Order: sequence, then structure tokens, then C-alpha cells
Amino acid sequence: MSTSATKLRLGPLPDMQNVKLTFACPARLKADLDRYAALHAQTYGETVDAVTLIPHMLEAFMAGDRGFKRGGQATPKLATK
Repeated sequence: MSTSATKLRLGPLPDMQNVKLTFACPARLKADLDRYAALHAQTYGETVDAVTLIPHMLEAFMAGDRGFKRGGQATPKLATK
């Protein structure tokens, strides 16, 4: 991990099971995502690309969205017997 003073909102990435999802975004957003990925790699010493970061960024965004939290549970709970 870098000792620089940079503190990113998105911390080191956890291991997780993935489902493939494809979306289109403006070129400007892709450039920003690439810059964020480079800064993330510099800060945490692990090379990642924008595609790897996007799910974590979305998860962090949704976790911080008060309206979404008030709207119900983020993931449905399974019924237990």
C-alpha cells in the first residue's frame, strides 16, 4: 500500500463472485474511470482496471444512498424453515 496522503473513498477490493453485465457510458466517464483505476493502483499497490472497479463503486454508491436504503432492503432475504 502506498504511503501517499491520497485517501480514496473506494478502499482495497474484496474477493467476490461476479455476474457479467454490459453497459455503455460516455467517453468522458470512461476516461475518468481509467484515471481513478490508475490512482487506486498507485494508492493500494495492486493494478486494477476500470471494469474491475465499477461494481465496487456502484455498491459503495448504493450503500450511501439514503433514499435507496429507505426504499427497502438492498437484497431480499431467503425464507428459512
